[in-house]
Amino acid sequence: MRPSFRRMTGILLIGLLIELGFIAGVVASPSLIQLPQTSTNNSTTNLSLLNEAWSVAEQQFFGTLPSDQARLYATIHGLMTAFNDPYTVFVEPPATQRQSEQLSGKFGGIGAGIRREANGRYILSPYPDQPAAKAGVQEGDVLINAAGQVISASTTLDAISDLLRGEVGTPVTIAVDRQAKQLSFTITRAEIATPSVTWRMLSQAPDTGYIAISIFSQTTRDELVKAVDALRQQGAQRLILDLRDNGGGLLDAAIDVAGQFIDGTVLIESRRNGNQPEYSAGPAGAARDLPLRVLVNHSTASASEIVAGAIQDKQRGLLIGDQTYGKGSVQNIMPLSDGSSLHVTVAQWLTPNRRQITGKGLTPDVVVGRTQADVDTGRDPQIDQALASFQ
Repeated sequence: MRPSFRRMTGILLIGLLIELGFIAGVVASPSLIQLPQTSTNNSTTNLSLLNEAWSVAEQQFFGTLPSDQARLYATIHGLMTAFNDPYTVFVEPPATQRQSEQLSGKFGGIGAGIRREANGRYILSPYPDQPAAKAGVQEGDVLINAAGQVISASTTLDAISDLLRGEVGTPVTIAVDRQAKQLSFTITRAEIATPSVTWRMLSQAPDTGYIAISIFSQTTRDELVKAVDALRQQGAQRLILDLRDNGGGLLDAAIDVAGQFIDGTVLIESRRNGNQPEYSAGPAGAARDLPLRVLVNHSTASASEIVAGAIQDKQRGLLIGDQTYGKGSVQNIMPLSDGSSLHVTVAQWLTPNRRQITGKGLTPDVVVGRTQADVDTGRDPQIDQALASFQ
């Protein structure tokens, strides 16, 4: 799949996803971080007012003054709120980098999972044959220091990720607590792949393949094709596609994924100039012949709703689960000179049958909930319903 340099739709945890390299065709000028000019060309007055307000606050404030960078970023954040759109936002450099890595499907890191326990400790789970494991890190080690920074209960997971990730080939030193003994490791970062697709044959239905997509990244289309091929080889005669808790990703990836199951139109964009271009599936798909069910829930959003909506409109397979989130907009992501970025809503998208889902979501063909009690006990009534609907 050749990534688009203009189109992306995405949210993460009903938030944001970013890929800097995907917008190379859009040049971000310094004017993007200045106050907008008004229709009366009164920008000089606006800037004077801004300086006046800052001068008053600076002279009167009791406390530590914000840095110039904090002041600048706050101004841009405030500017974006004037658009009254939750997806037109300013994203600061660390988050831009993290989300860029997420969509690329790879990053420079130590190759270890991190989880936070109830007591605030961060536990490492090294991946087999990855740098952390090779250096001697073991499952259950408690991270207490990373790159010279003490790790405490107040440290955020994002902050730890920023410390551990970096350019491939560079070293990072960590300290862990292992059964009351402190150990130190210097680990050379390597390229770590982050799969977006997992799959298996269902033990309760040996002719059914199960595929879960967690995010729509650069690698998702190829991962999906490999999953379908592997499941066919294991005897899969029908598929369950799980889009639950998938908050979105790349627009092109969603189109490519939908094209593995359907042909024809995948979505229609409605733009500010009145144009309504259609985007279609490719000439062939890996799973267009297999009976299909799609699992969705309230956190199925954006790019995953594109796929689910197209499958539903084409009557290609039943949607099973809960009402989806309802994000029907497309954002262009524009990198700025310091590594930050702007997300700007540039279009609304419609399903093939021209349904607009913003604020409404998709209604499943079969509504079935899954409670926390179900999750805690390992029950999945939505998968059960999907299997029953094949009969």
